[in-house]
Amino acid sequence: MALLAIPNFSNGSDQHVIEAIAQALIQNSGARLLDIHSDADHNRSVYTLTGAPEQLTQALLDGAKQAITYIDITRHRGEHPHVGALDVAPIVYTEAEDKGTAIATALITADRLGDELNLPVFLYGELADGRTRAELRKGGPSGLTKRIESGQHSDFGPRYGLHPTAGATLVTARPPLVAFNVELQKPATLDTAKQIATKIREGGPEGLPGVKAIGVELSGGIAQVSTNIENADTGSATNVVNAIKRHAPITKAELVGLAPARVFADMDPSLEIRNLAVLEEVLG
Repeated sequence: MALLAIPNFSNGSDQHVIEAIAQALIQNSGARLLDIHSDADHNRSVYTLTGAPEQLTQALLDGAKQAITYIDITRHRGEHPHVGALDVAPIVYTEAEDKGTAIATALITADRLGDELNLPVFLYGELADGRTRAELRKGGPSGLTKRIESGQHSDFGPRYGLHPTAGATLVTARPPLVAFNVELQKPATLDTAKQIATKIREGGPEGLPGVKAIGVELSGGIAQVSTNIENADTGSATNVVNAIKRHAPITKAELVGLAPARVFADMDPSLEIRNLAVLEEVLG
């Protein structure tokens, strides 16, 4: 049985670190590395792996060890919200019948990250009654530290504080989601991107179901609406693009990682989408 693991590490600017983590993920685990997406502005790298449950657990442990060596979140600067060096480590199932195995793999991985690497691990999503990444990341590492001091403790590993340099790791089991970013045409600003994100995210006045969104500013003063389409079965990248275009012209878009083909099935072919890679094709 093959599952996916899609760990996000808080470094997207140092090629040596990016490659060292990639090598650690596959060197001893037997997992297969399908994709790496790194972004210096977000200062984040997303790796997509496939393998048997025990292979993915070993890959995440080895990748986390390397991240602890190289990444110090007390010095981290980047646009993407984060609380840890290995920030999130979801186990992803593409078939409903694999959900139980994915949950078991996620829990085993969380336990070993906490026990063997002394990382505080917080569960999210279905493994934590719907608790979100955004809730755990609110205020960054310092915000999470304050909540721990007020009684919110980790699910695995040390319960009363963060790792001094590696922070915390967030773990779940989930179906595929789509990380999709849209760049706005100048003179749109960071404020423009933030306003649009507030309007189109789930719960906003023009909220798209299952869409999370934030506004960020890339190098060169480019405003970007960064989104997650949380449900790849019902979500559509076209809906995200159309919602954003109602408020500002766009120039191009970007896919982070891999996505099921159905999410882009009705996309305007004239829109430039960087790194567009279909999950089904890569998996074979």
